[in-house]
Amino acid sequence: MHGSMRARGCDSLGLLDPDALFPVWRYHPFFTNSDLPTAEADITHRRHAVIETVFADLIDGPLAHIPSGLFAANCAWLACAAITHNLLRATGVLAGDQHTRARGSTLRRRIITVPARLARPQRQPILHLPTHWPWSQHWLTLWHSTIGYSAPLSAPA
Repeated sequence: MHGSMRARGCDSLGLLDPDALFPVWRYHPFFTNSDLPTAEADITHRRHAVIETVFADLIDGPLAHIPSGLFAANCAWLACAAITHNLLRATGVLAGDQHTRARGSTLRRRIITVPARLARPQRQPILHLPTHWPWSQHWLTLWHSTIGYSAPLSAPA
């Protein structure tokens, strides 16, 4: 197998100033067997890293529990896992902020598993969210993005 070790320099924080005494550069070494120029090979490897994150997300979640040795059952489970993964990614994007790139387990823990209760006294929906829940604003952003109207009234404190 033929390969080469390459290093690509990049401006670490977008702070590269031509008048700086010590310019800040970071170098990212990577091994490749590609004949592409260094910048293109780096982009290709980064795209591959994204799909590796997707695989890790699926293996940590639904693919950890493939139900049986039956091929048809596993195919159905895989289809459901792919649909769930795509819905979870869309949920993260709609929730905004740091959730756009969060792992599936983080989204399940912060956004999907909501410590809330919906009550309907006098047929008026009231959402009881915890008082100091750190993800309430992200959850309300998700609600507004998907439902299209404001969330049910919050319970008085």
